[in-house]
Amino acid sequence: MEAASVRDRIACLQTEHRTLDETILKKIRNAQPDQIELQRLKKRKLQLKDQIAALQASLVPDISA
Repeated sequence: MEAASVRDRIACLQTEHRTLDETILKKIRNAQPDQIELQRLKKRKLQLKDQIAALQASLVPDISA
């Protein structure tokens, strides 16, 4: 995958991650948040974080010592 397209994908994932974070915070502030929905959103947020980390790692050149 080309570096520019990887950076674009990372940017999209980061945007989705921030949006999920805001959604989760809004739902937590609710008097009776749906715990199952919160778990689902948090799981998706964690998956995004892992995808972002993997893509960022793919951009770092492999330097042998």
